Amino acid sequence: MKRSGFSNQGGSRAGGNGPSSPNSPRPPRDGGRPGASTPRVQGTRVQGAHAPGERPRAQDGRADGAKKATAPKATPKPGMLYGQHPVVAAWTNPERRCKALLATPAGLELMAEAFAQAKAAGLARPEPTVVEREALDRLLPTGAVHQGLVLDASPLPELDIADVARACGETDMVVVLDQVTDPHNVGAILRSAAAFGAKAVIVQDRHAPEVTGVLAKTASGALEVVPLVRVTNLSRALTELQDGGFFCVGLAESGPKPLHALDFPGRVAVVMGSEGDGLRRLTMERCDALAHLPTQPPIGSLNVSNAAAVALYEVARRR
Repeated sequence: MKRSGFSNQGGSRAGGNGPSSPNSPRPPRDGGRPGASTPRVQGTRVQGAHAPGERPRAQDGRADGAKKATAPKATPKPGMLYGQHPVVAAWTNPERRCKALLATPAGLELMAEAFAQAKAAGLARPEPTVVEREALDRLLPTGAVHQGLVLDASPLPELDIADVARACGETDMVVVLDQVTDPHNVGAILRSAAAFGAKAVIVQDRHAPEVTGVLAKTASGALEVVPLVRVTNLSRALTELQDGGFFCVGLAESGPKPLHALDFPGRVAVVMGSEGDGLRRLTMERCDALAHLPTQPPIGSLNVSNAAAVALYEVARRR
C-alpha cells in the first residue's frame, strides 16, 4: 500500500537482499545436542522468547519448582509496529524498509496475502521469525493487541508543506491539528482522513505524539496511506497552505456558521484544535473561516477524532 500522490523523498525502499539466517545458533534445549541445526517452520526461522539482536540466555540451572525472577518490561522503540492492519500495510508499502518481522504461527497466517503481494511487487523483505506469543507480550505495552505480529521498520520519508501542495489536486483536502497530543486521537484522525480521501495530516512537531506502535495501531494501516507531516510553526504552515490554494476552515464552537453552510471553493484544509483548549487564538486568526458542528445540548462537543470524522465527511460529501 503506497501513499497516493507522493514520491519517495529519501530512505530505502527495501530491506536486505532476502532471507538471512541467525547470527548465532540457538542454544540447545534440555537433552538437545550442542551444535544441532536450527529447526525451521514453514520456511521461517524459529526463535525462543527473545527479540532480534538480543543474545540468547543460557539456562540458569535452577531446580524444578524454583521461582523465576520477573524480567522488566521492554520499552518499544519507535518504528516497532504491531497488529494485523499496521503490519500488513507497512509490509506491502514500497516506501517502508522492513528490518525484522516477529510472528506467531497464527500471525503468519494473517500475513499470507501480504507475503504474496510483496513478492509480486519485488519488495525485499526479511525472513519472518517465529516466536511464542509471550515473547511479543514482553516487547510491547501491557494489554497491546498485537495479533501475533510485530514489525521493526524504518520511519517513512518525511514530507513538507510544499510536497503536500504539489501532490494535491484542485479539490483535495488536508487536515491540520493544533496541539492534538493524544496518539489514539491522532491515529483515529489518520484513519478517518484515509477513509474520506484527505491527502495529509499536518501537526506541529513540538505538540504532537511520536509515531509509535500505539498510534499506528489506532490508525489501522492509514499511516502508510496518509502522510503525517510535521511542521515547526503551525501559523506559518497555514500561510503556506493558503499560498498553495487551500481554503483553511477552523472548527470551533465559536464559529459563526455551521460547517455545512460554508462554501468550499477548491482545496480545503480542515483545522482542528485540541480537545481541551480548542484552537489557539493565533491559529484561528490565520484561518479563512471559522465554523462549528451543529451539536445539540446537553452534549455540546465531540471528541476531536469524532469531530474530525464528521467534518471530513461533510467536506468529502460536497466534492
